[in-house]
Amino acid sequence: MRILFTGPAAAGHLFPMVPTAQALRAAGHEVLFAGSQPLEQLRGAGFPIVEIGDGRSIRDVFEGATEQEVRYVTPDMSTDQILDRAARGFAVVSRSTVEGLLEAADSWRPDLLVYDSFQASAPLVAAKLKIPSVVHNFGVTSGLDMVARLAANFTEAYAAYGVDGPAVPTALNVVPASLGGDAQGLRMRYVPYNGGGAVPAGLLRRGSRPRIAVTLGTVLTELDGVRAITALTGAAASVDAEFLLAVGDADLTPLGTLPDNVRPLPWVPLAELLTTCDALVHHGGSGTLLTALQAGLPQLLLPQGADHFANADALTATGAGLRSASQDVDAPLLARLAADPALREAAARLRGQNAALPAPAATVPALEALAAA
Repeated sequence: MRILFTGPAAAGHLFPMVPTAQALRAAGHEVLFAGSQPLEQLRGAGFPIVEIGDGRSIRDVFEGATEQEVRYVTPDMSTDQILDRAARGFAVVSRSTVEGLLEAADSWRPDLLVYDSFQASAPLVAAKLKIPSVVHNFGVTSGLDMVARLAANFTEAYAAYGVDGPAVPTALNVVPASLGGDAQGLRMRYVPYNGGGAVPAGLLRRGSRPRIAVTLGTVLTELDGVRAITALTGAAASVDAEFLLAVGDADLTPLGTLPDNVRPLPWVPLAELLTTCDALVHHGGSGTLLTALQAGLPQLLLPQGADHFANADALTATGAGLRSASQDVDAPLLARLAADPALREAAARLRGQNAALPAPAATVPALEALAAA
């Protein structure tokens, strides 16, 4: 069987699909990714790639379409408004990928098309070539809903290619039902993929006091720096814990002189880092949230934009996480994150719910059946 994967060139959209693709390849199937620039993240996953798009990055397209600097932090918008804005933006990003994805699919003839919900060209191509398709969700929000939102902003492309509307996909969820996703569709265990990277030897064992990791994902630091954790680093000084700043090569100057118990790290694969941590503070991105869920850790979310607010709502409803505005983070909140047994028990329950779902390898027969049907 041949499976074609595609999604926008962003780690949060591509990385959740990698374990699925690995499981299919391990089962003997052929896997090809259709991706846009930059391709480095996909290359690291070890799959063959066919390039689609016009060579511009997501940020380049957004800035070209609006003639303004991309605004990522949006505390003044509702989740519905954020999703609508994302649908408009990613419809523009996807327009240059239609021809390349259509050509790749027509030439390679996949038996199944698996795509991220923000890739508007994929359901058009699936409908045009009558290929069975799967929308691969990346978090708690509905992939089917986003497919519909994008299609409403993609009508001119559907008309140009003589397609009435998007193909109806099967949703593949990577979250327990208690967190959301699409009620109709498949559910699969979330298995983190963060790419390769060196892990400092000292992080392979637990420290002598609680260890709290802090990260802001792959997009926020690029667009807004580390402003979201300014209050946190100041408050950390009076908390009996070790704080690990996993923010890659972000400029830490806005944080001033760091307390002795706050340690910046080079880029480290998050899933491995969390194996010896006791809690995680982050922006609320889906991949970060689910990696901590898989590790069974309490979380403090500081939502900034994108799907962060929806993720914070879903996680706090389970009792496994806290949320705060960035500027309101203080020492008592951080101490509670490190020591509250109710948070830890709820996080352990979520970890158990995730572990009870079929692993990617166990999901392969269901995907084979979809292609055969």
